[in-house]
Amino acid sequence: MAKPDLRSMTIEELQILTDEIGEPKFRAKQIFEWLHKKNVNSFDEMTNISKSMREKMSEKYKISNLKIVEKKESKDGTIKYLFALDNDNIIESVLMRYSFGNAVCVSSQAGCRMGCSFCASTLNGLEYNLLAGEILEQVYEIQKDIGERISNVVLMGSGEPLDNYKNVLKFIKIINDENGIAIGQRHITLSTCGLAEKILLLKEENLQITLAVSLHAPNDEIRKSIMPVAKKYSIDQLLGACKEYSDATKRRITFEYALIKDVNDSIECAKELSHRLKNMLCHVNLIPVNDVKEKNYKRSSETTIQNFADYLNSKGIETTVRRKLGSDINAACGQLRRGYLKNRG
Repeated sequence: MAKPDLRSMTIEELQILTDEIGEPKFRAKQIFEWLHKKNVNSFDEMTNISKSMREKMSEKYKISNLKIVEKKESKDGTIKYLFALDNDNIIESVLMRYSFGNAVCVSSQAGCRMGCSFCASTLNGLEYNLLAGEILEQVYEIQKDIGERISNVVLMGSGEPLDNYKNVLKFIKIINDENGIAIGQRHITLSTCGLAEKILLLKEENLQITLAVSLHAPNDEIRKSIMPVAKKYSIDQLLGACKEYSDATKRRITFEYALIKDVNDSIECAKELSHRLKNMLCHVNLIPVNDVKEKNYKRSSETTIQNFADYLNSKGIETTVRRKLGSDINAACGQLRRGYLKNRG
């Protein structure tokens, strides 16, 4: 049986641990700071904790560690990382440099079972749900590698975060903790393909994170053709859950919309989308899709993209086009990992 991961524990859980092994509760904060502020990878590095206590912990617990197996840097400063987990699963993360600071896009699962037809992450299905500590380690290892602070985190790498709900929620709590690297909730974005009942569950947490919902279509017919999740949740169900979420949290929702040539990029689609999103507290982020050979999907033309954005903006729906980062290093979700696994296997 695998040992529980120390890095995945909150301070409250560490206090229970220290009590169980007969140590004072203040040790929990020391352990937490070693793991989440100093980002150590072994018990031996915890120098203000007695050797006997370190030995007791190492007998029952492990510290999750990721190893960089591949790294590619783009001419625009974007860096794509492939990490190997302790169990040899491979995940990917991306460092993105912006004027406001460094952002990291992290994976929440190895692979994905959602089946979105334009995403390379899902082609091999779901392999593993990451522990909170393994999601955190992506941020910590990149921060160590570049020697700079990470100020923003996006849960938009491989996997569906709400399909790994408990671990993702714990990740948010730990990375937000003032005793760790204390990234504010408003600097955290969680992206979901639209698990409506989990959005309603998340609403009850009353977090101040940004929720990004992968919509990608203005109606059920188109959405079902590109996103299997739409067969379970209608677009009305999904948007209803989103409205409840934004009403409860007072947070604006971002709707991600990947433009696919001749599939969902017509002005008629823009009109239908504007009608659905009217009077919602939201923002639309248009994503020029990467070509997917397996599905014969092509990127929309620049003119089509701009016309789509202009139409939504003209209807009072704030719309932006995502700046393309790391295109020369396959920085889009799942591409580098898939290539690595093909070569390895």
